[in-house]
Amino acid sequence: MTTRVSIDWEAEADLVVIGGGVAGLTAARTASLRGLRVLTLSKGGPTDTSTQYAQGGIAVVAPHGDSVESHVYDTVEAGAGLCEVDAVRSIVEGGQAAVAALTDLGAVFDLGRDGQISRTREGGHSTRRIIHAGGDATGAEVQRALNEAGLPVLFGAAVGEIVTGPNGVRGVVAVSEKGFGVVHAPAVLLATGGLGQLYALSTNPPGATADGIALGLWAGAAVADLEFVQFHPTVLYTPGGLGRRPLISEAVRGEGATLVDTEGDSVTAGVHPRGDLAPRDVVSRAIAARMRALGTEHVYLDARSIDGFARRFPTITASCLATGIDPRTDLIPVAPAAHYQCGGVVTDTHGRTGVPGLYAAGEVARTGLHGANRLASNSLLEGLVVGERAGAAAAERLGERAGVSEISTRTVEFADRAVVQSLMTTHASVVRDRAGLAEALKRLDDVAVRRDPHIPTPSPCAPPGPTAAAHPIAGIEDAALTLAARTLLSAALARTESRGCHTRSDHPDAVDELRHSIPIRLNGDGVPEYAPLP
Repeated sequence: MTTRVSIDWEAEADLVVIGGGVAGLTAARTASLRGLRVLTLSKGGPTDTSTQYAQGGIAVVAPHGDSVESHVYDTVEAGAGLCEVDAVRSIVEGGQAAVAALTDLGAVFDLGRDGQISRTREGGHSTRRIIHAGGDATGAEVQRALNEAGLPVLFGAAVGEIVTGPNGVRGVVAVSEKGFGVVHAPAVLLATGGLGQLYALSTNPPGATADGIALGLWAGAAVADLEFVQFHPTVLYTPGGLGRRPLISEAVRGEGATLVDTEGDSVTAGVHPRGDLAPRDVVSRAIAARMRALGTEHVYLDARSIDGFARRFPTITASCLATGIDPRTDLIPVAPAAHYQCGGVVTDTHGRTGVPGLYAAGEVARTGLHGANRLASNSLLEGLVVGERAGAAAAERLGERAGVSEISTRTVEFADRAVVQSLMTTHASVVRDRAGLAEALKRLDDVAVRRDPHIPTPSPCAPPGPTAAAHPIAGIEDAALTLAARTLLSAALARTESRGCHTRSDHPDAVDELRHSIPIRLNGDGVPEYAPLP
């Protein structure tokens, strides 16, 4: 092979964790406690994660008036026929122990007047089982507790390739401020978060560029359910706003806020028995339909009836006030935006993929918990439970041969990020159809170019100055976004029905024959194609 990039640094580990959010740090801590040498690589800083921005809370079975079976039922109901019930039950059953471990680590949750952990209700839940911290800053508290656990993390480091051999994973190729490097390791955990940056508007941070999806596919793993992108129905709307937008937590509706259109009429009346607390896909479609019917760019959330709004939701209050909206006296303009990928790299409930030594946990993984639509606040739950299990499972790779000899020449497809975001926002948003999906896929074919991802490329996220013109991490991200877009579009075209958060206007009904996941792998030419799971 021809090496086009010199190796500037090397490291060895028993487990490489890619990502510094709830799933990654939970796995890293678990593996470390079991004696594994763990190196965690994070593209951004300590709080540049999707976990940091999670508002609502953690869905965990309440000690009174609730049960595992009730939580399972609500999850499966929201998942629209694609949840794997055994996986759902397994993860739900692990919730209380996972929260207890987080509390032991120092996480502090809000308490009620009785001194017990306070719980709220969110869309799709039949009871109040959502625990929260700092009112609406649960993710920030979880991130703080994990960050302060003292785990070694190499920040500003992105992985461009997982190297495999006959026995599975052998290590990773990464780039950091020290240059290009390799980490020799027999086990790798993908905990990279989501793909929100496929869209022009998202609740995700700038680093949510589908890196884990692409790394998993390039390594030979399967992905599934990628067509199910959950759009959060209530994201703060500002005219012309792009990029990451603040979400208005579902818990606001759980506390009594109502959705109304620009004429003051209910948005969800007659749409679903649970009204404004219907599952997110239902509410997002209802809002999109009302906006289309009225020719508006947003609807309103009326939270003026909630006593002590600023105390209960300080983060949301600050976001609203920054745009000139006072939730205590004003209606809050909201619209749907890309929020969560329900599918991902196919794993079992311990994070194992089909590639020996490759694990995945958190939003990047498809465990079978979410099905066609994630139930609110099941995300942090999954990150905690599966993260812990994956960290423990990685011990099974101890003793396996590892080692990366060189960074070899390879080419992958790239498309301009702005073009990808425009195509996906226009043709693969809340409502889709065959013509639009096919057009987006054709346009990607037209504009994508093949080149080596190690060659630096202009970065939209790099700070001003000389480094902005040549940032290798941007090349990794653009390649990942291009592959993820192509894979998502292919899956959405194949699913000729409407189910969960995948809505086809040309196929408005669910089809029993499609009540299964659509797994995709890369063929020998690097093209995503349907590949049945064993």
